[in-house]
Amino acid sequence: MSDHSALIEEISTMLADSDLFSHLPAIELNAAARYFGVNKIAQDETIFEEGDIGNFMCIVHSGNIAVIKANQDEQPVEMARLGPGRAFGEMAVLDGEFRSATCQATEDTVLLTLSKEALDDLLDNHPCIGSRIVRAIAVSLSRRLRMAVGQLVDHIV
Repeated sequence: MSDHSALIEEISTMLADSDLFSHLPAIELNAAARYFGVNKIAQDETIFEEGDIGNFMCIVHSGNIAVIKANQDEQPVEMARLGPGRAFGEMAVLDGEFRSATCQATEDTVLLTLSKEALDDLLDNHPCIGSRIVRAIAVSLSRRLRMAVGQLVDHIV
């Protein structure tokens, strides 16, 4: 097995371990794996900052990510901690808009990354698999939106 084939196989296994894509068949994960990258992030390293232009998403394979947002006084507030299997930055591969929060590694972390450009290529080259990936991202965002609205209502009432 070549180094490239071994890397694709490793990424495919990492995707299967993720909350976002674990439901997809192995053959589809293997095809999609070619479009993902693997990045090692050191503790305290910032992956992106609130307000940056977004052009990629990440899935935590190992380690932890703090999601930080500035409050009205421009003070950083940790909104969430994301561990293995969790995705973040998904809106960027769909809309390419500004980042809504800062994401920073709280320990040495390994991330799978998917750029907007790679997702577009995946959709062009494997439309069926690409559409399943986009659907999984949309479902994840929908769940998070429902939770956020629920939390907002709890604070208002």
